[in-house]
Amino acid sequence: MAVFSYDPPDRFVAGTVGQPGDRTFYLQATGSGRVTSVVLEKGQVDQLAQRLDELLDEVQRRTAGAVEIPATAPDTLTDNDPLDQPVMEDFRVGAIALAWDSDTERVIIEAQEMSEEPIEPLAEDLPEDGPGILRVTITAAAARAFAKRAQQIVVQGRPSCPLCGLPMDASGHICPRQNGHRIGRA
Repeated sequence: MAVFSYDPPDRFVAGTVGQPGDRTFYLQATGSGRVTSVVLEKGQVDQLAQRLDELLDEVQRRTAGAVEIPATAPDTLTDNDPLDQPVMEDFRVGAIALAWDSDTERVIIEAQEMSEEPIEPLAEDLPEDGPGILRVTITAAAARAFAKRAQQIVVQGRPSCPLCGLPMDASGHICPRQNGHRIGRA
């Protein structure tokens, strides 16, 4: 099992390789001359971004503002650069866990390799023969910036069908709401 730990990373982003409709989604962490790239589904990227924002909002609410958490991503942390090349897949993500470390006031993101026998998320003692893990610890501001970028890359894909919400190709798609008839793009 490989554990890729970045506390903190020099860079942590979600990104894609390929054209809309045929994109591969990645989480990529860099630091100390290392680059770790893990593959995940578009829906996982979307959920991770949403859950990060929800986690930070909840921490803000529970601490009544005692912890400094920006409401939006600071412009100074905006990262619109492409993924570091070459992008080489370290593993495919099965599960993602989030946690707030109140001692360090940082967010912990753990992406675990798809596995028949997943391990306890955010465990201290990791089995030697377990799945690969990418564990990243970042500030609240960096988490907001990550979430903003992740949401942007998710919506840059194919447009959604106005009837069923499924993605449409350049020629449209076969829409289940239209009993299998093709719907063209407007």
